[in-house]
Amino acid sequence: MNKLKQAWRNNWVGYLFLSPWLIGVLTLSAIPMIASLYLSFTSYDMFTPPKFIGLENYATMFQDAKWRDSLRVTSMYVFLGVPLQLIFALAIAVFLNRGISGLKFYRAIYYVPSLFGGSVAIALLWRQLFGSKGLVNSFLITLGFETKNWIASPDTALYTLIVLMIWQFGSPMVIFLAGLKQVPIELYEASKIDGASKWKQFSRVTLPLITPVVFFNLVMQIIGAFQAFTSAYIISGGSGGPLNSTLFYTLYLYQKGFTHFQMGYASAMAWFLLLFIACATAILFLTSKKWVYYQE
Repeated sequence: MNKLKQAWRNNWVGYLFLSPWLIGVLTLSAIPMIASLYLSFTSYDMFTPPKFIGLENYATMFQDAKWRDSLRVTSMYVFLGVPLQLIFALAIAVFLNRGISGLKFYRAIYYVPSLFGGSVAIALLWRQLFGSKGLVNSFLITLGFETKNWIASPDTALYTLIVLMIWQFGSPMVIFLAGLKQVPIELYEASKIDGASKWKQFSRVTLPLITPVVFFNLVMQIIGAFQAFTSAYIISGGSGGPLNSTLFYTLYLYQKGFTHFQMGYASAMAWFLLLFIACATAILFLTSKKWVYYQE
């Protein structure tokens, strides 16, 4: 007990400076999370007191065809968009790492889309670009190709959102570039003496040594992609259409909670998403032992 008192006396100033953050975590994160966990076992419309119904929300969720559609659409968005985004970001990082002049300028320019990635303005701009009279169709007309309303077609609407994700490659690109700077130049010199081509240098030297950076970007982008909301909401007008082709999981959660006022059901959806992301992240960590190389 005396040791605890002494530790408090020695560290009270630190705790004082940490108190705003601790209060914020408790009031804005921890307490709402605990409340949503309780609400996930209730029937709650935000106007009457919640009524405990056990696992009924979760049972209903697995029988909900629209919920399954939202999970399928989001999974396609994540597992198609994230690898393409990371490949494109790595390609740009490798190009910038070649020692070109004006590196800081190009790095800043390429990072700009990521700064506005989740904004309403960018989503509106994207809807205009891929609309029936948008810039994309105008460009196709000049080339003599047929045009279509990319946003209104269930066959292409999701892919426009994937293209938007790929365009927001700035954040992983900067991290890749930092990782490439840490690769010892001596290894390139040694491989060059051994007659290795540029591709062999990349595949046998560069890529293995930046696998920790690849792993970090992969985890962060997957977590972020599963929570994507703004682009789908703006481009589809909040409906998730056409034919649920852009019905992201978070968008359907929003509809249930704030349009249909089924807050208990929405809370159950939120906790399922949390567990789903946690499982996906755990699988990545378990499999990383086989392909991520850490230097001693």
